[in-house]
Amino acid sequence: MKTLKLFASKPETVPATTSWYLADLGEAKGRQELFTMQSPQRLKALKEHALIESAVSSNRIEGVTVDQSRIRTVILGKAYLQDRDEEEVRGYKNALNLIHEQNVKLQVSEETVLMLHKFARGDIWDAGQYKDKDSDIIEKYPDGRVHVRFKTVSAAETPIFMSELINLWHQCLLKRWTHPLIALSAFNLDFLCIHPFRDGNGRVSRLLLLLQCYLLGYEAGRYISFERIIEQNKERYYETLAQSSHRWHEGKHDPWPYINYILYTLKSTYKEFEERLGKFKSPKGAKTDIIKKSVSSFTGDFCLADLVHACPGVSKDMIRKVLLQLKQRGEVVSLGRGPGALWRKKGNTLKRG
Repeated sequence: MKTLKLFASKPETVPATTSWYLADLGEAKGRQELFTMQSPQRLKALKEHALIESAVSSNRIEGVTVDQSRIRTVILGKAYLQDRDEEEVRGYKNALNLIHEQNVKLQVSEETVLMLHKFARGDIWDAGQYKDKDSDIIEKYPDGRVHVRFKTVSAAETPIFMSELINLWHQCLLKRWTHPLIALSAFNLDFLCIHPFRDGNGRVSRLLLLLQCYLLGYEAGRYISFERIIEQNKERYYETLAQSSHRWHEGKHDPWPYINYILYTLKSTYKEFEERLGKFKSPKGAKTDIIKKSVSSFTGDFCLADLVHACPGVSKDMIRKVLLQLKQRGEVVSLGRGPGALWRKKGNTLKRG
């Protein structure tokens, strides 16, 4: 909430590293439709594998573990659960299923946040409830000393802060204070600083991250576990969180280390997704369909460069070929010659821009 307020109160200069991540993720998002038109069996296997890895990794980050021999039984089966850890891992899996099945129908709201917490925490007494006592983030040393690493929002103020955070999220997207992926990362940082629950905050933050990615059209998390990628870079996760939460309460913190970490994680998710499917050729006609859909989406005149931007991963030669085919069928007309020539859908009288 303090981070989203930074973007609402004044324009922020986006660091070069952040801009590079955003550009790479924009291109990856443009290519994802091509990759999700791959072998259904291969995609089904990736989804199942990601489900298992996400449930295990997100819980393991918080010290919740399941015996290796029972992982598939706990996550994919309906067998009796042996202990509290198994209950929480299966609960996280159920929350993942809810997000994967409903995604864009499941909006970011307090009701959704509480529901995801209830799933992830199972039958514990305060599942689906904000904390009722103040709970700071404590660091314990081997010699028994303790240190308050971060003072979270008080229990009394938590409902107010959560309501404002969710309202700011929607306002940020509506008024375009910043790039949606920056807003997503900022929301994640603010959520962790508020620390609304007695336990399970990290897990709920990662579930919300998956949901918000879906809502913004970034769907690689269905096939690759970004929870596992976070776990593999856990030290960097805690390091950037500590850096960006310093002076958060005063609104004088530096959010960029953590924002860049989240963007790095999403980029790594897409990179692995494409590497896993890269050896598969696109189904016959897939690129042609992408180009045709892009042409149909234009409401005015367009040029070759517009289509190149709208169809990442598709060559200019392929786009020219499809345009000529559409021209021969009378579906589009050319308004000039050369690479900068404008095109228009037949019957469309709207002007460019």
